[in-house]
Amino acid sequence: MNVKHIQTTVEDHQVAKLAAFAIALHMIEAVIPSPLPGVKPGIANIITLFVLYRYGFATAAWVSILRVFASSLLLGQFLSPAFSLSLGGAVVSLVVLWLAAHLPSRHFGPVSLSILAAFGHIAGQLIIVRLWLIPHAGISYLIPIFATAALFFGLINGLITAKLINVKPSNN
Repeated sequence: MNVKHIQTTVEDHQVAKLAAFAIALHMIEAVIPSPLPGVKPGIANIITLFVLYRYGFATAAWVSILRVFASSLLLGQFLSPAFSLSLGGAVVSLVVLWLAAHLPSRHFGPVSLSILAAFGHIAGQLIIVRLWLIPHAGISYLIPIFATAALFFGLINGLITAKLINVKPSNN
């Protein structure tokens, strides 16, 4: 039997650990009761932003999409409406982050990027709800509620990310 070995780097291992951490945070968040359906703090997105700053956009996108797929498999939601909402939110959020990463960094830091990503995530989810799950204009009445939640949680997650990226990486 011919076995091929994949060569990995220390950075590969670090990114895998960060992806696993994002998945764990997503799993914890899944069991936290929400006052409104669909309103969650998005704490796993802290890891995505951290990875964006430490490793760049491509790695952050990989971690984010991996988190969505792995978490949906672990929660038994793969290919369900919940999976579609999570994936749609993650994709739009990543597009927003990619666009925002090209803005002047002196005006756009982790807090503003987190808020923009949170708005992108909510926008992606509401678009899927409107086009697929509940094709009714009444969905637009939810925009202020979800936008307020995105602003609040985006701000908190951005502040946490700002603290994390200022911490020097360890050698282990």
